[in-house]
Amino acid sequence: MKRPAIFFDRDGVLNEDDGYAFDPSKIRWVEGAQQAVKAVNEAGYFAFVVTNQSGVARGFYEEQHVRNLHEWMSRELAIVGAHIDAFEFCPHHPDGLIERYRVLCNYRKPQPRMIRPLLERYSVDLHASFMIGDKQSDLAAAEAAGIAAYLFAGPNLHTFIAPLLTAWSRDLPREHRAVAGRED
Repeated sequence: MKRPAIFFDRDGVLNEDDGYAFDPSKIRWVEGAQQAVKAVNEAGYFAFVVTNQSGVARGFYEEQHVRNLHEWMSRELAIVGAHIDAFEFCPHHPDGLIERYRVLCNYRKPQPRMIRPLLERYSVDLHASFMIGDKQSDLAAAEAAGIAAYLFAGPNLHTFIAPLLTAWSRDLPREHRAVAGRED
């Protein structure tokens, strides 16, 4: 059975966008971010992160640093009983200093290709899913992938997402509400 999904941008949505974040010791969670992910989990949605990471192409850090940060985020979320089902990131940028990453690729948002593999790997109900981003490129990627999107401008992600989960769950077919633990 298909389940709805929430696609989170990372920097500026889950963690404060302090510019080229890769060091866990310098990460500051956005207020309510961990609780928001937990609410998404408890509502029965998949929780995905899709993030452009041009810092790799610019030579500020390596792909392994991104993976390490995502592992750290996963451990931090587990402490509060939350989880991300999958992380996707794009290390490319057409102005990158590192030649192998200096490309204009269709994986990088606003292109939808970062979202599409998740739709293929997981049984996602496309029409009941949405993206939370802090930039127009996030919203454009979601639209190109055929999902709804919402622009998050802060300050509290849980306060922002709770009414969206409630509104969307009212419109879900009965079988989704049962999966999410909210049978009417």
